Amino acid sequence: MDFAPLIQAYRARFDWTWDRNLGWENVRFVVLDSESTGLNAERDSIISIGAVGVFDFEIRLDDAFEIIMPVAYNSASVMIHGITREEAAEEGTPEPEALAQFLEYLGDGVIVGHHIEHDIKMLNVACRRHFDQELQNLWVDTMNLTLVLAEHGAFPEEEGFTDFSLDGLCRRFGLKAHDRHTAPGDAFLTAQIFLRLLKTAKRQRLLRLGQLMAAPTPPEQ
Repeated sequence: MDFAPLIQAYRARFDWTWDRNLGWENVRFVVLDSESTGLNAERDSIISIGAVGVFDFEIRLDDAFEIIMPVAYNSASVMIHGITREEAAEEGTPEPEALAQFLEYLGDGVIVGHHIEHDIKMLNVACRRHFDQELQNLWVDTMNLTLVLAEHGAFPEEEGFTDFSLDGLCRRFGLKAHDRHTAPGDAFLTAQIFLRLLKTAKRQRLLRLGQLMAAPTPPEQ
């Protein structure tokens, strides 16, 4: 299959797209999670991707994506995400086709995720392997955003709160952690957290996209 036209179209989206200095209220965010055979981006493989769009302070269930890819073996991560080699072989889409479908869905959306840098590394390795292309999208890490908002005094009632894991933020915002450790489930949970963070950012007058992407102040040594 010739993926060149799709990759060309993906690249063209970034000739004119979201800018860090723009307000974020009209941005299409794509909240993303992936599951993989392990944590080594160079050695391990993505086994599933789940994503859902967030736009205008709403989770758009009609703007969602889910796909499984075959893998060569069952790794220890099966105990976490529950997708076996046999299930992936039966239901999976070959990796290049799956990634092409994902890029077409993603477009120039701003990626959002919890510890999202790992997912992006995994996706970049896979996209380089098949398309000689990395993701061009801007991205927001919900953990970093929570820390930045805390630095702005957004959570005074939670002084001393230290658990910034996905489960910890679910507890912080009163969300039931349903369907954990599946890509679609974690993407939906993260989207719910992200909506709460966006509303908090608006109250704090953090209205530019770049402010959502800011890194928290590193701890003193």
